[in-house]
Amino acid sequence: MDAPTKNFCSGRKCFFLPLLIIGILGISAVVMLLWNWILPSISSLPQLTYWQSMGLLLLSRILFGGFNFKDHHRSHRHHFDNPALKDKFMEMDANEKQQFKEHWKSRCCNK
Repeated sequence: MDAPTKNFCSGRKCFFLPLLIIGILGISAVVMLLWNWILPSISSLPQLTYWQSMGLLLLSRILFGGFNFKDHHRSHRHHFDNPALKDKFMEMDANEKQQFKEHWKSRCCNK
């Protein structure tokens, strides 16, 4: 038997790839429009072309965001990544857990 081949256009890839491309093109247009609307009138900066705005987005990604696409969720660490906190929570009884949850719910949800 042959090994199963992976289809490149399977599942989410075929759905998200066009959305990603459309999103990049759209954001570039928005950057160009906002730049050309605001910055030339308040400073002596020239207007941007569409491709310059796309280059500006790429440059800002390089300077400020890097190219770490896979681990972009690591900055939002889960609270239970800390084993000591996990152990402390697991040792609480049901009443203590409920009080803990209510305390954090009131801290996070009341703005």
